[in-house]
Amino acid sequence: VCSSDLNGKMNKNFQEGIEVALAIQHQMNDYKGECEVILIPPAVHISKIRELIDHKNLFIGGQNCSEHDSGAYTGEISTDMLWSSGADYVLVGHSERRQYNGETNEICAKKIDAALDNQLLPIYCVGETLEQREKGNAFAIIEEQLTVGSFAFESADFEQIVIAYEPVWAIGTGLTATKEQAQEVHAFIRGLITKKYGKEIAQKTPILYGGSCKPSNADEIFSQPDVDGGLIGGAALNANDFMEIVKANK
Repeated sequence: VCSSDLNGKMNKNFQEGIEVALAIQHQMNDYKGECEVILIPPAVHISKIRELIDHKNLFIGGQNCSEHDSGAYTGEISTDMLWSSGADYVLVGHSERRQYNGETNEICAKKIDAALDNQLLPIYCVGETLEQREKGNAFAIIEEQLTVGSFAFESADFEQIVIAYEPVWAIGTGLTATKEQAQEVHAFIRGLITKKYGKEIAQKTPILYGGSCKPSNADEIFSQPDVDGGLIGGAALNANDFMEIVKANK
C-alpha cells in the first residue's frame, strides 16, 4: 500500500489548478514507482482535470461532500455530483471541516455512507489538537473518531475506507511530529482496526500521515512501518515539491 494525496484546499484559480495537475502528470510519466497519487483539488476543477489527466496511478478526489443525496442544501455537493464529475475519492472529516464547519463524528459516518453508496472511496481524517495531546487525551480522541465515524460499517464497506491521521497541532503551526510520534499513532490506529475487523483487514487498510509532511521530512516519516503514505497540503501546491514527496514514499 502506498499513496500520496494532494489536498489543494482553497488554493489556485481554475487555470492555476489545471497547470499544477498537468505538471504532476508530466512528472508522473517519468516516475518509475508504484505509489498511487490522488489529486484533491477544489470541486470546480475536478471535471476538467479528469478530462485532461491519463495515468494509471493518478486519481482524483473531492475535498468534501454532503451527507445528503440531494435536496434544498444550497452550496453543498453530493457524492453523486462528485462521482459524475470524475472523482474517485472524497475527504471526510478533515480537521478544517471539523474546526470551521462543526462536523461531528456522527456527520462523518453519514458522509462515509453516502460516499460508499455512490462509488466513492472515503479518506477519513482523524487526529488530535495540541490541547488534547497536552492533556494526554490524544488516543482517546482518535479512538472515538474511529469508533463513531467508521467502525459502524461492515467489513466489506470498511475495506473501502482510507484512514488519514492528522496531528492537528502540527498543521500550519511550525510544529512537526517526529517519525516516532507518527509511528506511535499509526500503530495505535492499526491496532484498533485489528481489534474490530481482524489482522488481515488492518494490514490492508491504508493509513496516511497528514501533518506538515514536506520534502525535507517525507523520507523519514514514510520509513515507518505503519505509515502508508501522506495527505499533503501546503507542500503539494508546487508540483516539484509534491513529486519529491511521492518519490520518498517507497
